[in-house]
Amino acid sequence: MGSDRDGTDGPAIRAVEVRKVYGTKAAQVEALRGVSLEVARGERVALLGKSGSGKSTLLNLLGGLDRPSSGELSVGGHDLHGLSGREMARFRSTTVGIIFQSFNLIASRSAVENVELPMVFAGRSPRDRRSAARGALEAVGLGGRLTHRPSQMSGGESQRVAVARALVNRPRIVLADEPTGNLDSQTARQVMALIIDHVREHDATLVLVTHDEELAATCTDRIVRLSDGRLAAGEA
Repeated sequence: MGSDRDGTDGPAIRAVEVRKVYGTKAAQVEALRGVSLEVARGERVALLGKSGSGKSTLLNLLGGLDRPSSGELSVGGHDLHGLSGREMARFRSTTVGIIFQSFNLIASRSAVENVELPMVFAGRSPRDRRSAARGALEAVGLGGRLTHRPSQMSGGESQRVAVARALVNRPRIVLADEPTGNLDSQTARQVMALIIDHVREHDATLVLVTHDEELAATCTDRIVRLSDGRLAAGEA
């Protein structure tokens, strides 16, 4: 197997006996119970499971938004246990692109300003940021909405801004948490097409959290099922 774009060998994602526990010893909630999983570079994987199964918790760990309680976790050649806070912030802005169901746009900022944010953390120049943000919004059909704030856009437009923001730094790993859950069926298809086009064009890895069996079957190479914080038998 060849080297990835960081110059390291191995899968895009490797989790070994990952556990995530919330709360105190007196009142613990074990969200993940020893998950082991590998995802190859360029592979598209869907995480399916009922609410509370641990899907979003696992995605948050993969995106560096939280840290495991125990176990080993490597994403894009980075050992997430060993990253400092500053290194983790850079990892989130360059290695992974995260798309949320709730968009997570900053209400006080325009579309172009929201898309610029990951590039600020990546250290790109103001001129480069503005040019790239404009290009990313034009690519998702929002060239005429650059100065609009989230409250001035529809749900579908807001999600396309979120997609542009997640992909503007050309991440090698795209993490999508129910990205079409708040959209009508036509807009959902358009948003997924944007994500899949990026993944194919840049040979990126996709991890898609969804409840939609049909979406998982049509947009990914493999389905991984979680239940009560564990992978279904025989899946890894």
